[in-house]
Amino acid sequence: MTKAESITGGTPACTLRRITLPDFGIPAALPQIPRETYARRADSLLARAGTDWVVVYADREHVANMLHLTGIEPRFEEALLVLGRNGLRALVVGNETMDYAPLARLDGLDLHLCQSLSLMGQDRSVAPALAPVLWEIGLKPGQTVGLVGWKYLTPEEGAGFVLPHNILAAVREAVGGTDKLVEATPILMHPETGERAVVDADQIAVFEWAAARASAAVRRIVEGTGPGMTEFEAAGLMGYQGEPLSCHMMMASADETGRVVGLRSPTAKRLTAGSGVTTAVGYWGALSSRAGMLSGASAAPGFLDACHTYFNALVTWYKTARIGVTGGEIHDAVTAALAEGGLKPALNPGHLLGYDEWTHSAIRPGSTEKIRSGMAFQVDVIPGPLGKGQALNCEDAVVFADKELCGKLAELHPELYARVEARRAFVSDVIGLELAPEVLPLSNTPLWLPPEWSEPDRVLTLSPDLEN
Repeated sequence: MTKAESITGGTPACTLRRITLPDFGIPAALPQIPRETYARRADSLLARAGTDWVVVYADREHVANMLHLTGIEPRFEEALLVLGRNGLRALVVGNETMDYAPLARLDGLDLHLCQSLSLMGQDRSVAPALAPVLWEIGLKPGQTVGLVGWKYLTPEEGAGFVLPHNILAAVREAVGGTDKLVEATPILMHPETGERAVVDADQIAVFEWAAARASAAVRRIVEGTGPGMTEFEAAGLMGYQGEPLSCHMMMASADETGRVVGLRSPTAKRLTAGSGVTTAVGYWGALSSRAGMLSGASAAPGFLDACHTYFNALVTWYKTARIGVTGGEIHDAVTAALAEGGLKPALNPGHLLGYDEWTHSAIRPGSTEKIRSGMAFQVDVIPGPLGKGQALNCEDAVVFADKELCGKLAELHPELYARVEARRAFVSDVIGLELAPEVLPLSNTPLWLPPEWSEPDRVLTLSPDLEN
């Protein structure tokens, strides 16, 4: 390790140090959720809805709720999961999912074809309309239905169900009126009490599989990218192996004449020294992102000061976020830390993660919703405004786990727990931040932030006076 370089500013000092990021290991096989877990999830959803039926909608993009309940999702079209009393479970799919649906891990699932869920131009001659299929399953006029879309509206947004009108119309026709329909999406997606907000050890293992692989992909990009490469070539360094994507892979750059657009996909544009660069890889269960300067960070006006402020805000997140702490407290603490350097969060500084990249977030102004054991979070502090040709980001996945859940993880997934413990030791011994016992890093790049990709071993760490 070479002599540390101090970055000064209005907030406590941090340092740039040359460190070696360990190889924490990458899990090979995707962990499996037990079949009985899927059955328990389905039964719990129906019981909490208190309705005769629950209908869960999914399409190619909005797969997370169905994946959580069945273990599969529609690849090209739409699908409905229908849950009824006495253990009745039905999956309504289009033409292409008929062959894929038997891979579902929810037992007792009856398969029904509805060709209006298929892509346009495909056969409609067997079962073209949805309402008759719902009657076939057992829905009757006068019964109540809980509807699960891909999100739900707050009172300020107005009333309505967030799912396609034709699906809503067919369910309404099946039971004889809109007054029979109930919003059930919060049962799964509420940021504190939602069934998907708190997960068990097996689901954490699935998310850790994604986090380890996504962060390793981002690390390969950061360590291998250099001037003269195209953005496509840099993105190709991720070493994609077919992991299910939760969002488009992102790779973008800009010199001092333009802004770095973080959501942009890669192009054939050639990277130049002194440019800002950003990348993100998201798989089902986790996303990892890094942004910085390709080189020349010390020459970019105000950039190192911004790095200092931003790193301090990340440290503030990790110090503040605990089981029992409200989302409002985390929001205020991180926002205040960024404000010390004239920055502010572009979005909520942290959110629940899942099969969808962003499930929900309790981290909002005034939120009284609390962190609970079993919550998996994206540490998603995006700072702004930055100068032209500058970028800065450090996103990774963590899970909050009390002593009981930690014991379950160690018992059921000992290799995962060993990786988590090694990551915690790295953050403590090398980065200099003592994590609370309940904060478990899922990423293979925990709090690893090199401001310059040309020197990926030169990263921001805490100096002793910050911790004392």
